[in-house]
Amino acid sequence: MNTILKNMEAIFLAAAVLVGVTSAAQAASVARHARYDAQVTIEGQQMAVVKVAAKRLTAAEKAAEKAAI
Repeated sequence: MNTILKNMEAIFLAAAVLVGVTSAAQAASVARHARYDAQVTIEGQQMAVVKVAAKRLTAAEKAAEKAAI
């Protein structure tokens, strides 16, 4: 019974290492694809595209911002 428990511990550790390695590889792959998707080719030249996601200002916020300047 004791040897079974020792083997289960080794199997668990191997699975934990495998999960860690595969998740790190997946994260690197996603980052690489995101960088590649940010490149656009126009007339044979590559140009970086920046996507900005932000909340739009209301008219009151714009007026307050201009008054602060």
